[in-house]
Amino acid sequence: MMNVWGMTDIGLVRRENQDAYAVQASEETGFTVCVVCDGMGGPGGGKLASRLAVDTFLDSCLGNLRKDMDWEQVGEVTAFAVAAANTAVYERSRAVDGMRGMGTTLVSAVLRDGEALVDNVGDSRAYVIRRDGGISRITRDHSVVERLVEQGNITAEEARKHPNRNLITRALGPDPSALSDRYMAVLEPGDCLLLCTDGLTGTVMDGELEEEILRGTEDNRCLDRLLELAKAQGAPDNVTAVLLRRQ
Repeated sequence: MMNVWGMTDIGLVRRENQDAYAVQASEETGFTVCVVCDGMGGPGGGKLASRLAVDTFLDSCLGNLRKDMDWEQVGEVTAFAVAAANTAVYERSRAVDGMRGMGTTLVSAVLRDGEALVDNVGDSRAYVIRRDGGISRITRDHSVVERLVEQGNITAEEARKHPNRNLITRALGPDPSALSDRYMAVLEPGDCLLLCTDGLTGTVMDGELEEEILRGTEDNRCLDRLLELAKAQGAPDNVTAVLLRRQ
């Protein structure tokens, strides 16, 4: 069993919330599907892109997951769902005036029996937080600064303040096709999985994420505290997170 909480907030600077998320569990298949998206593309475009991607990804997964699937088959389902979400955003951007070039990040998790298959496109992230302490980032950002860090040109701390920190190298929507990276994670009882946009990770340090989550997740207060931390740092972007805890 999983406890699930979610929140999204416009932050303190943006005029529009261009993030979106969804969570749905299926009793029939035993899977829980979570997805978080961070849209881009100017007024209206980013909001439309993220909502369209969330809805398409969720509907595709729920329509194709089956109870007896192994994780390789689940990966095929999520790959198809990512492609469907990309196509939906791409085609809408060309059908609606003023929306050309809109896009969105995506990070998702499909969970069953303490195991999670995570997909990501862009710089929205997934983390595992262990009940006994420790936080680890599962995903790798598709961004300019992540590449610079990997090449040893800047440090992870410098990346947080780099002028190109918001430039991503992969997204859903701008191109006819898009690929996601895929990861597996195992959650022991009491462990948590966090999916979030860069509006959270750009203002709240990994150690602070761990500390607040381990303080307790009851009644969504953990996400409230994380939002308060982001706002204390100015919350220049929308802030969205989904938190799951294995019982």
